[in-house]
Amino acid sequence: MDLQQMRYVLAVAETENFTRAAERCHIVQSALSHQVARLEKELGARLFERTSRKVRLTAAGEAFLPAARQALEAAERAKAEVAAATGEIRGKLAVGSIPTVAAVDLPAVLRRYRLRYPQVGISLRVGSSEQLVEQVRDGALDVAFLGVPPGFRSQGVRDRELAHGQHVAVVAPDHPLATETEVDLSRLVEETFVDFAEGSAARAQSDEAFAAAGLRREVAFEVSGVDFMGRMVRHGLGIALLPSTFAAELPGVRAVPVTNGPVRVERLVWSRFTPSPAAAAFLTLLDTDTRPPAE
Repeated sequence: MDLQQMRYVLAVAETENFTRAAERCHIVQSALSHQVARLEKELGARLFERTSRKVRLTAAGEAFLPAARQALEAAERAKAEVAAATGEIRGKLAVGSIPTVAAVDLPAVLRRYRLRYPQVGISLRVGSSEQLVEQVRDGALDVAFLGVPPGFRSQGVRDRELAHGQHVAVVAPDHPLATETEVDLSRLVEETFVDFAEGSAARAQSDEAFAAAGLRREVAFEVSGVDFMGRMVRHGLGIALLPSTFAAELPGVRAVPVTNGPVRVERLVWSRFTPSPAAAAFLTLLDTDTRPPAE
């Protein structure tokens, strides 16, 4: 079997369609089907169940897919390592980030990186801190930017702190708190809150602050996006607690300092294994030492 055949199998598995897979691979469908059939004959097992409506992986196909992905990734990594040895950084860079990252201007950093290393293909995935740590640990992402409570521990990855800051209360312009210069949690507990999903690192920062103060608050609205959270607050449906650097960018709301408010730590995480040349170059751009810690 060869790597190109593996690429064809992955394309069919991901698109669940031979025609779309052929279009993705820039090959005529008959040629792609022929190569997949050759591979199946070599393996002695069918990789796909073909019907008039859909293409599905067989049990053998499900077993073949992870190893095929690893082989293709290893081949791409080998090419990138050879290029790096000759002074050229190429390959792929997969970056993850929370929506509210403020410690770095991520679009500006990505632009600098692209200008410096034009041969690297960059992708960006936005998600929760918990999801991003798992994806870095599993190798789906090279690096990720998190926003977590001070006691958060990232298992199975390497990390460093980027920033440490307080949350502020975000309220509508006509809210009674909008004219206050400062407020504490005992006053905020009387309010209805808009927040992230319960159990998420973004929500935990606020929940832990109220619990430490012996207070219980009402979260009536759980949302996944900060922009939508800002709109809910702007329309007077509740108030929110957000990092001060990010709250300042939301239009039509007021940010009020909180004396004993939640603390958020932004962290950069990357694989505990040796990073690819593309990932190492990105970490260097962020002044991050990629050498393993001393024993």
